[in-house]
Amino acid sequence: MIERVIATEVAESLIRGLRQRHGDVMFYLSHGCCDGSTPMCLKRGEMSLSEGDVQLGQVLGVPFHASRMQLDYLGDAQLTLDVRSGSLGTMSLEDADGLHFVIRTRKLSAAEQADLSPVR
Repeated sequence: MIERVIATEVAESLIRGLRQRHGDVMFYLSHGCCDGSTPMCLKRGEMSLSEGDVQLGQVLGVPFHASRMQLDYLGDAQLTLDVRSGSLGTMSLEDADGLHFVIRTRKLSAAEQADLSPVR
């Protein structure tokens, strides 16, 4: 089965550190107008999810959510979570460390889409 969301080693290392400092965390893929789609890492429960949100997958057991509207754009892609230096001034937990998460997308072939992990 092909996972919808994967992460680089750098992203996994940052996630481990954030979990040690903050406990249970979650990702939400923003869809703002200025920075585009920015994955935000938040403490679980810090943001309420709605019926319009879906879980695309998880990284190291951390759920990765987005709006169903984002799924329309990303339904045939695999997301790779990575890290870049520089603060974006967001509420995301890594911002305090002068870092930010980014995603890269890779369009999946028809055969890969047939083996894609389900959305929850």
